[in-house]
Amino acid sequence: MSRSPIYVVGHKNPDTDSIASAIGYAWLHRERDGEDAIAARAGTPNPQTMFALKHFGVETPVLLEDASPRFRSIRHNIKPLPPHSPLSEAWSLSAELGRAVPVVDEDLSPVGMVTGLSVFKYLSGHLNMADAPFRALIGVPCGEACDRDVPKFRSNDRVSDYLSSILNTEREDFWVVDSAARYTGTCTRADMLHPPRMQLILVDHNEASQAVSGLAEADVLEVLDHHRLATINTTIPIAFHIDTVGSCSTLVAERMRMARLTPPPGVAGMLLSGMLADTLIFTSPTTTPRDRMSGTWLSWMAFGVDDAEAGLQDYGMQLLRAGADLSGRSADEIVSADCKSFDVGPVHFSVAQVEVTNFQVIIERLPEVRQALSRWQEQHNKDFSVLMVTDVIQNNSLLVGVGSNRYLERLPFSRKDEGLWDMPDVVSRKKQLLPTLLGMLQG
Repeated sequence: MSRSPIYVVGHKNPDTDSIASAIGYAWLHRERDGEDAIAARAGTPNPQTMFALKHFGVETPVLLEDASPRFRSIRHNIKPLPPHSPLSEAWSLSAELGRAVPVVDEDLSPVGMVTGLSVFKYLSGHLNMADAPFRALIGVPCGEACDRDVPKFRSNDRVSDYLSSILNTEREDFWVVDSAARYTGTCTRADMLHPPRMQLILVDHNEASQAVSGLAEADVLEVLDHHRLATINTTIPIAFHIDTVGSCSTLVAERMRMARLTPPPGVAGMLLSGMLADTLIFTSPTTTPRDRMSGTWLSWMAFGVDDAEAGLQDYGMQLLRAGADLSGRSADEIVSADCKSFDVGPVHFSVAQVEVTNFQVIIERLPEVRQALSRWQEQHNKDFSVLMVTDVIQNNSLLVGVGSNRYLERLPFSRKDEGLWDMPDVVSRKKQLLPTLLGMLQG
């Protein structure tokens, strides 16, 4: 078993394939390799994903907002002493542990730490070799001989945020407290300078701009993806696999079959959901025979062999409709829920995608959607931002764009209105729209 957990996580603003492949690949690493693999998410699941999770009774992966080491990962939970304990007890405990001894009151509020220096200072101020018995001095309450000015750090704070201040102090020991400033442990300068790095497996992406925050402070062990090749720097050689299939869930399913492992119905159902969502029930131009083959295999386990084909088609339509329902979503949610950032040299842009069953639902809200897209573009310092609106029934898309006209005026699509373009037969951001935008910028 691995000494520390491995988090399997997809991209920010996760879609169904990102969540599903994390669930499936974490399961595979546990079953095949005996690792403590945990499915994680780098954001809030969208309504389509929540529909799939509920349908198959699968728990939502844990939220991983930042991979930077936190103080909770370096704290030492030393049993504290109350202020009335004799100094001799604290002194003995410090000698045994080789660490400062925490002193806290009844409600776990830090009082101070007994260190070699704090004891020396106390004795220097009270010890009189002529008439003060040493035994009496070390029998005083330890609360009188502790350092009461020890800095505190909250357990959920990022260690890296405080490194510069720590380098400018001669202190060696620090408090780790909870949100109510109650004692949870202690840490040292050495702990802060060399914190344990989180171990990650990235699925459904390989671009640092789309990855969980704090990636540079973690160890990436593996990448499994089906998008364009980008750059993620690693400190060690890793397994890196990108393949031209319609979904990352397909790659996970193939590895399960190679390992001769059969996933439980919930895991199979989620992988099938990721596949159906990314390929629009195998109608997207990204679809390959491998997707269809893995889809059939997964549907056997999700719905049973006899009901596999009918179950796949019926469930697939329910899944797409769940993702295409915009009635309860704000304009800000529409433009940010499935948004990816890209960099081409000095140009920074984003491409969001939303699915509908009729363009009219977005046309009616176009002014507020444009405003929300403009806010997102300005807040994230993009040169331009576009929203791809895909009709999953007619397999066509509209494109809403805001930002620098220097780039938008070069779009090779038919303009319907100001900041609105028609994209017939375009449904894939990955295989159709993004290559067009990249070619436009690099040409």
